[in-house]
Amino acid sequence: MRRLAVAAAVAVILCAAGCSSDDGSDSGTVTLDVSAAASLKKTFTTIADEFEKQHDGVTVRLSFDGSSTLVNQIKQGAPADVFASADEKNMSKLGDLAVDPEIFATNTLVIVTAAGNPQDIATLADLNKPGVTTVACQSAQPCGAATELVEKNTGITIDAASEEQSVSAVLTKVTTGQADAGVVYVTDAKAAGDKVATVTDPAFAEVVNSYPIATLKDAADGDLGTEFVQLVLGADGQRILTEAGFGAP
Repeated sequence: MRRLAVAAAVAVILCAAGCSSDDGSDSGTVTLDVSAAASLKKTFTTIADEFEKQHDGVTVRLSFDGSSTLVNQIKQGAPADVFASADEKNMSKLGDLAVDPEIFATNTLVIVTAAGNPQDIATLADLNKPGVTTVACQSAQPCGAATELVEKNTGITIDAASEEQSVSAVLTKVTTGQADAGVVYVTDAKAAGDKVATVTDPAFAEVVNSYPIATLKDAADGDLGTEFVQLVLGADGQRILTEAGFGAP
């Protein structure tokens, strides 16, 4: 028993000297948790890298998913210091938890097809052609809500084979051959490059999603979160977003 007690004491001492907590506090690092819409994955990864360069000892931990999904996670206690939504509706669902949201970008929809557009899709109505498998976003997600508004404006209801929980999931189904076409954001189509063909329709220009960003009321480090928001809103962040195809706020 005495040997076990001594071993346990030694283990405690060693851990006190060398163990570190998940937040990196013992190693001198700070973690900033940023939850962002799936369509922001490429741009926010770049912005996070820039933020880390400007802030020694800070690690930005990114979480990407459909905006509605992220809101539910935040409400359930998921760690988040900053939230960037693909629409204002989902930001508003956080109520007072979101501190002074600001619009930082805009985005519109587009059709993506398999490379070369083998089904000869030219318009929104062509998504319902016989033999064409189309996928879209769930209506709870900003990309799905925008798609529904386009459908309402045009009177064309897309016969989707499946409704996905994020725009990136829609894109994946097209690039992997599980679907012939999908409705995604302009920025997602641009990021996919030659993996897809892009088809525009005049109706898409009438539906514009505004992207808000905010620090969260219960953020572990509100000041650091505010600095991240300022980077997104500033010249460097706006340049990165514009290069990816996002519209101005």
